[in-house]
Amino acid sequence: MSPERRLRFERSSLRKRPSTTPHDNVARETTLFSRQIINSEPQELTTASTFSDALAAHIPEGTPTETTGSITQVVIPRSTPELLTEIASAWDLHPVLIDDLFHANQRAKVERYDDVLFVVLKSAIYIDAKEEVEFNEFHLLMKDDVLVIICQGDRFIDGTPIPADTSGVQEYFTNEKRSWAKDRELLTLGPEALMYRLLDTVVDGYFPVLDGLQDDKDGIERQVFSGDTAAAERIYLLSQEVIDVLHNSTHLNRLTQALGNGAAKYAIPDDLRAYLDDVTDHLTRVLAEAGELREALSQILNVNSTLVAQRQNEDMKKISGWAAILFAPTLVGAIYGMNFDDMPELHWAFGYPMALGLMFGLGVVLYVVFRVKKWM
Repeated sequence: MSPERRLRFERSSLRKRPSTTPHDNVARETTLFSRQIINSEPQELTTASTFSDALAAHIPEGTPTETTGSITQVVIPRSTPELLTEIASAWDLHPVLIDDLFHANQRAKVERYDDVLFVVLKSAIYIDAKEEVEFNEFHLLMKDDVLVIICQGDRFIDGTPIPADTSGVQEYFTNEKRSWAKDRELLTLGPEALMYRLLDTVVDGYFPVLDGLQDDKDGIERQVFSGDTAAAERIYLLSQEVIDVLHNSTHLNRLTQALGNGAAKYAIPDDLRAYLDDVTDHLTRVLAEAGELREALSQILNVNSTLVAQRQNEDMKKISGWAAILFAPTLVGAIYGMNFDDMPELHWAFGYPMALGLMFGLGVVLYVVFRVKKWM
């Protein structure tokens, strides 16, 4: 790293940002996992403690030297500032890229600095018990035939929790059902193909999230029409999750558009462009479903407000009806409770029964009238 660039890097490291990498303050052993993919065939997974060791060749003995389609895949489940500093020094990264690399909580984006392609991916997983969407951030660095995957959270690209032990991570990569390099034909197109494969995995992960949100939306509809007063708060909370999904998928869509715009400039194979178009099509569906879900929740909120107003109107009718019924005997009692010496029926033997009967009769008449008008 040149002295000028190193000075700029040190200054950028001291710059205050909203959030730092989640593993900066976690005392864990740093282990990198790397392997080569030769002619679309993944080789043995190895571990390393430094970035230079992870970049070492893993070509088995007897492999012809004229093999093509070699991709070196380096996965960093838990990064540290020291490791990121080593990567920045080894590849002489741009200071702006170094600044982004050291900080998480970024939007999905793609940027190119000289011969290094930097991609930020945001995957999503739905926690049904909490009715919350959890987003996981990943930084991808591609230079020549090397692709570095840096996990900023506690999950892999497909949402699988990152094991705490090395053997667990190795088991994850050796399981063909979970292999990130399972599309043999696609991987013959180079490291860009592996990056697009990861992008497709992230985008496909949004569909189960939308399904979970849709199920909860259906539950809210039943809750609204049952008269549950807690429905409004639940609608607001779920709407926030939908908005987060919509924002992140929008940034992913811009990312795919940027990759598509640069396909011609950087001579991306036509087969790979078709694959990117398929990812873009999936993202379009995600955006459409998320937008429809947001609109549906907005309509449910309006319906809930209308139902609440109707229930309040019905309650006011009942309260008004009972108030009128109670007012009738109160009026009679008030008249005959006045302290005048000369009043009709004041000394009449049937005055008291007549007053009680009048009170009861007025109450019954008002009750019948309100029942006929369906106020009660």
